[in-house]
Amino acid sequence: MAFDERTLNGMSVLTAVASSGSFAAAAEALNMSQPGVSRAIARLEARLDVRLFDRHPRSVTLTDDGRRLYEQVVPLLSALEEAAESAVSHKSTVRGRLRVNVHPFFSNLILGPRLSEFLRAHPDLKLDLVARDQLGDMVADGFDLAIRFGEQRSSSMIARRLLDTRVLTVAAPSYLKKHGRPEHPQALQDSPHVRIDFRNPETGRPFQWEFHRGSDRFMLYADGQFMTNDVGTMHSVCVAGYGIAQVMELGAEHLLASERLVSLFPEWADERFPLYALYPSRNYIPAKTNAFLDFVSSIVGNPR
Repeated sequence: MAFDERTLNGMSVLTAVASSGSFAAAAEALNMSQPGVSRAIARLEARLDVRLFDRHPRSVTLTDDGRRLYEQVVPLLSALEEAAESAVSHKSTVRGRLRVNVHPFFSNLILGPRLSEFLRAHPDLKLDLVARDQLGDMVADGFDLAIRFGEQRSSSMIARRLLDTRVLTVAAPSYLKKHGRPEHPQALQDSPHVRIDFRNPETGRPFQWEFHRGSDRFMLYADGQFMTNDVGTMHSVCVAGYGIAQVMELGAEHLLASERLVSLFPEWADERFPLYALYPSRNYIPAKTNAFLDFVSSIVGNPR
């Protein structure tokens, strides 16, 4: 099959429809008529002899063939756009629209307070930051980049490890004064101590309590009265003296330094929780993506 201008235009329309989720939204974004978008997709499907989209009354979704093509096309079109901009300006310019999926805790406590630095440094960039518990489908949702906690399932995405933070078991001084300080993680099992559970966004169930000391492991099943999926709420409930919690050291440094929270088992704090950047596999990463990756790497190295 010869690759010509019509095919290239069809690929551009494909990415717009996949990112927006409908022919109408893609038409608006491309300044085309909706019938024009439909014809462009139909011509591309006929040329490739595959069905790229499942049509629904109010939206469209990529087929498996369409998703595979989209995942390959997006990096190529981004590279062409970046190359054209570089040729015109004779330098790599951070511009365009960057859509980023971020874990809410990281967005609120770590990224948000520093984000103005990045925006002021790149005035030609439009940043669309979406904070949500689950990664979802990066391709179908049109994300260029994701910043997520936890080990990542294998996918077509590149996973770049940004940091590992310790998991600490903590309580407020007021709680310890009332209930006493447990000397060993095992003291939390079958005891009157109150535990605050945190919901795993992938399963909907609470995370199991784990204690690591070198190669030694000790685990407890989550069975607390209270469970939350919000780190800020867990911090505040724990600081108020309700119970014991397992928290990431990242984001809790100020509570520990001010002794509003106390680390209970420092010798059992070898468990690590990772933070990853996820982005499509590609040989040429757009300048806007690289700039955001560099910025995030700088603030996790110096979170303040």
